[in-house]
Amino acid sequence: MHVNVEYRIASESSVILYFGHTIDAAVSDKVYQAYAALKRSAHPAFLEIVPSYASLMVGFNSVRYDFQTTCRLIQSLLEDAPNIDAREQKVVTIPVYYAQEVGWDLEALALEKRMSIEAIVALHTQTTYRVYAIGFAPGFAYLGQTDERLETARLANPRKAVPKGSVAIADRQSAVYPAKSPGGWKILGRTPIAMFDASYPGLSFVHVGDAVRFEAISQERFLALGGEL
Repeated sequence: MHVNVEYRIASESSVILYFGHTIDAAVSDKVYQAYAALKRSAHPAFLEIVPSYASLMVGFNSVRYDFQTTCRLIQSLLEDAPNIDAREQKVVTIPVYYAQEVGWDLEALALEKRMSIEAIVALHTQTTYRVYAIGFAPGFAYLGQTDERLETARLANPRKAVPKGSVAIADRQSAVYPAKSPGGWKILGRTPIAMFDASYPGLSFVHVGDAVRFEAISQERFLALGGEL
């Protein structure tokens, strides 16, 4: 695969590869392709490989490899790797109960956007999202891009406790809180799906490069799937 990468020192045992500097599907494809190529190589130099929006962090064995050697190794593996189509990644559907009893900011967002709650939900569920990064908390996936008509700022005063499974938006991103935690994203609903579990590959329900769709479900269905109000 042809690559144009900027290498930067992250620490004495890690390097960051930059493929761009924007949240962009084409840049994300390059990140995923590089991530897949390095993972597939299973080279002993690499101790950790963490993809993000436009970059890839590679932790390396600093006892045996220095920064320059690691960069040359990475570049060689990327240039010799076949093209990997990110579109082949799986599509994951996340069921969501959209209602004011769990979607604490639905009404306020509807007023802000001068839309009905039904229109807010329709816009949120009609988009196919890309998993750009996993971070903040284990299993917390940053999903983009949300429909521009739903773009909204984070809460001025973050909540001290956001329930597990809360589906939320901020700016033009969506996310699901994998556990009860503080948070300032605006909450639209709740999913019964566990986003983080020891039984999952990589511990996360979704992974960088996956496509995600949200599906509106009834309260009855939410509870039947194990959801908690």
